[in-house]
Amino acid sequence: MRIEHPYLLFLGDARDQLAAKTAAGVAQWRPGWCIGQWRLPGCKADLGLPELDARQAYEKGARTVVIGVANRGGVLGPHWVPLLAEAVALGFDLASGLHQRLGAVPELAKAAQKHGRRLIDVRIPDRDFDVGSGEKRAGKRLLTVGTDCSVGKMYTALAIEQEMRNRGLKADFRATGQTGILIAGSGVSVDAVIADFIAGATEWLTPPNEPDHWDVIEGQGSLFHASYAGVSLGLLHGSQADALVMCHEPTRPHMRGLPHFKLPGLKECIALNEQLARLTNPAAKCVAVSVNTSGLDKPAAERALKETAEHIGLPAVDPLKTGVAPIVDRLMA
Repeated sequence: MRIEHPYLLFLGDARDQLAAKTAAGVAQWRPGWCIGQWRLPGCKADLGLPELDARQAYEKGARTVVIGVANRGGVLGPHWVPLLAEAVALGFDLASGLHQRLGAVPELAKAAQKHGRRLIDVRIPDRDFDVGSGEKRAGKRLLTVGTDCSVGKMYTALAIEQEMRNRGLKADFRATGQTGILIAGSGVSVDAVIADFIAGATEWLTPPNEPDHWDVIEGQGSLFHASYAGVSLGLLHGSQADALVMCHEPTRPHMRGLPHFKLPGLKECIALNEQLARLTNPAAKCVAVSVNTSGLDKPAAERALKETAEHIGLPAVDPLKTGVAPIVDRLMA
């Protein structure tokens, strides 16, 4: 799917900053696409963007209202619907990463049909995919993988794409989750693809390209997570990654949501990812470790990066605190 920008980020009446994390991610990584924020009375989240309503934003050039707030159950607030329908009538598309489908809301469906606008549910692919073929294709690919869920795979991939582009290299971030799709403006939410077609969807997302072009692919889940390993494996095979970056959060006491599963060791996790990646790319190898040190103070974070690099024998970075230059240096060596 492809989403037209610039965006107006809808924060609704988000109860806190965390409730607007989808919008926050878009604003951080694609500030040039964000015309402003649309907040309702009582909203406690603030991205520091211009305060605009739908009409004001449309006049400034915005073309998609991104519902950038999440709530319990992932549903639209009933009092949001008339406002969003009015935005559609003005000429906006709507894009949402919520579980509730926009088209299932009669008032929005009616408005979209009447005014010829799109309702974009970024979790739901808008096309069918073939099964994976495993056939080698031109271009280079990097996939972020993880010891667990929610350890920084998307942020790491975005930081690598940004560093590559800053150096004048050919690189594209390839989104595989709902927030990533809103940041990239396109992509496939692979956790909503039927299992047999995850590898094929990833092949479609990362087609043949110029020999010196890098697709930087957002990883999902972990091969060691009992709930999501199937998605991780499909991505691994479909990406045919030349390079893997292992993402890790060192303060986790156990796998996210699974207190009866301990985190794997970094060496163990790297070895398994390399082994399974080599089914479709025999040359696949891990080139670095990305460590999410957000739960550590500065001395502890510096110590964690140093010890990780020494233990694994690869560069260890925090993409937000230290940057990812050592990863790109290694890729270009």
